[in-house]
Amino acid sequence: MGVMYFITLAEEIAPVSDKHVKVTEMKLDGVDVLLYEPKQQAGDHDLRRAIIYFHGGGWCLGSSRMSPYDLLARTMVTEVDAVVLSVEYRLAPPHHFPVAYEDVYRVVKHFLQKGVLAQYSVDPERVAVSGDSAGGNLAAAVSQQLQKEPGLQVKLKAQALLYPVTQALDLNTPSYQQNQDMPILTRTLMVRFWSEYFTSDKALFRAMMTNTHNSPETSSLLKFVNWSTFLPEAYHRKYNYSAPAIDGVKGGAALKNRLSRSFTDPRASPLLVPDSALRSLPKAYVLTCEYDVLRDDGLMYVTRLRAAGVEVTHEHYDTGFHGALMFNTWPTEFLIARRMTDNYIEWLKQNL
Repeated sequence: MGVMYFITLAEEIAPVSDKHVKVTEMKLDGVDVLLYEPKQQAGDHDLRRAIIYFHGGGWCLGSSRMSPYDLLARTMVTEVDAVVLSVEYRLAPPHHFPVAYEDVYRVVKHFLQKGVLAQYSVDPERVAVSGDSAGGNLAAAVSQQLQKEPGLQVKLKAQALLYPVTQALDLNTPSYQQNQDMPILTRTLMVRFWSEYFTSDKALFRAMMTNTHNSPETSSLLKFVNWSTFLPEAYHRKYNYSAPAIDGVKGGAALKNRLSRSFTDPRASPLLVPDSALRSLPKAYVLTCEYDVLRDDGLMYVTRLRAAGVEVTHEHYDTGFHGALMFNTWPTEFLIARRMTDNYIEWLKQNL
């Protein structure tokens, strides 16, 4: 079962309101969003939580309108009594990095204005960002970048990252090796997602496949993805660490320089920042799965966050696989998706 099969099953729908949830399609600062609100009106003194959610799909696929995301949003509304904002950011190709990031950041900045929050009866002290896979990458990056925003009226209370992508420098970590042929997300497919996020030039895909895309410009940041240091020893398995080669992408100087800047940009690789950039981040929930090429991305980010003093709840699923949370609707309704959803929702209830 591949990711394209899953995308086909999880078809896009036109989300409609029901007796519990009001759904509105709209634009915030020019970006398409789906707004999910409880039908029951908040009292004059009752302010609600809010969750801004970014869907997965490798920055190239997916939509908030897919039935699993629609169901997850409705569950957050009814179980957490939250306003949920699902962002329809533009996809690659044709929209390469940083377009997807800029779209979600614009939405978050707009929504975090006190006047906008008041319009939807949202408590400014109870707002979170969340996302799965590429969406988890965007949520982590937004959380970091908001700290640098001058004069921001409202700060995030939490970030919930579901099997997130956190770095583009080493695509040969133990989890990439162990799970290279594992459905739903093979190593080849993840490399394709990364390369197409940055460029349509196939030279990058070829270099990333051999883990030879690093250059002298990126080499100084390889210390942040040294899995022999940041990955708990139990996950080293039979693999021995060796730093990625410093060969660089074949092509013109302009392309190589642009790609090097993209790889190391924390908006694309939020793991590649010093501890000082992590210390003031909001509390975090990080979900990882054993059978996932991205397992070690999440584990290393947990290690880095905790070392910087951030409060982190880490839930690892020994039988989990990438994308499992989205298998929540017939005919692909899995028990593990229900477990993951229940635990994720409970964390939001307790921490937001």
